Amino acid sequence: MAESASLATEADRRFMAAAIRLSLWHQGLTGENPSVGALVVRPQAEGGTIVGRGVTALSGRPHAELQALREAGDAARGATVYATLEPCSHIGKAPPCADALVAAGVARVVIATLDPDKRVAGRGVSILEKAGIEVVTGCLEAEARRAMAGFLSLKGRGRPFLTLKLAVSPDGMIGRRGAGQVSITGDIARRAVQMMRVEHEAIMVGVNTVAEDDPFLTVRLAGLEKRSPTRIILDPFARTPPVARLFAEAARHPVLILASEKASRRQADDLREKGAVVQTVVSDYRGRFDPREVLRVLGIIGLKSVLLEGGAETARRFVDAGLVDRISLFVGTSTFGQDGIASPVTETAVPPGFEIVGSGRYGDDRLIEYERID
Repeated sequence: MAESASLATEADRRFMAAAIRLSLWHQGLTGENPSVGALVVRPQAEGGTIVGRGVTALSGRPHAELQALREAGDAARGATVYATLEPCSHIGKAPPCADALVAAGVARVVIATLDPDKRVAGRGVSILEKAGIEVVTGCLEAEARRAMAGFLSLKGRGRPFLTLKLAVSPDGMIGRRGAGQVSITGDIARRAVQMMRVEHEAIMVGVNTVAEDDPFLTVRLAGLEKRSPTRIILDPFARTPPVARLFAEAARHPVLILASEKASRRQADDLREKGAVVQTVVSDYRGRFDPREVLRVLGIIGLKSVLLEGGAETARRFVDAGLVDRISLFVGTSTFGQDGIASPVTETAVPPGFEIVGSGRYGDDRLIEYERID
């Protein structure tokens, strides 16, 4: 049997932390596969020397372990391998990573978390142990699962991991009625939001946000523009204005419009001509979407992580449905007063089942992050 995380050494935790950081390099760029990090480490008195590194390649293959073994070469024999996810054991487009580790002659494999894929689910560990390789599982498991939250959600629940991002004034407002886009936070916090977009495969808003704010919904950080996520618009009646600015970059950054069967065919065709993909989603008699159906459709498409940016009613529906997994709440410094649009989440009104997992300052603004624990 694989040894538990309690037997992991301090060196194991240090190298696994490095493997988790490595896994983030291709987060959101590996298709339906997770972005895994792997290290091959030669044992030494000082704790070990890294001789091979690998991260899941763009589009999902080759896997991290194969790349790390290739870089290590003969130095892999007798070494310890650190993998953020259980090495695969099924035969697909490439040989199983578990078999490759056995063939390379590694002495020990430290794994952060087991694979929820039914084709693997402990079989990778079994292959290694039958070959006489020492296996330790659960090393920095919580940290690795957070890094792979999208993959684990898609495999385990059939839907993407959903992060709700809100910028809220001290009096609990996310905007001012009839004012369009209103800056609640400063430049530093807004750049942090840009990085959140980089870390997610898609960004989602309601059609009213597009009509009123006319956002681009892209990444506007120098050098990271290509990392802009798929833009998803919840638009039951295909009312997205064809002149919306987000269509200017539709050829480079996809626009996915979720419309109901009640949408005008002509309007839907107009949006397709602008470069959007229009996907029909079942709605109720009023044309409203069930948030569960929205995420089910996005899961079928293969999206692992979605950043929900509003507006207020769209955010409230997903919160009330219990489908939000993480809340990133930015709190600014300027109050809005009676003309403000109330936020569905504030510091003093957090939905049940969430706990604070982190906080920080971005200039004068604060960020509080909550995650679902139930």
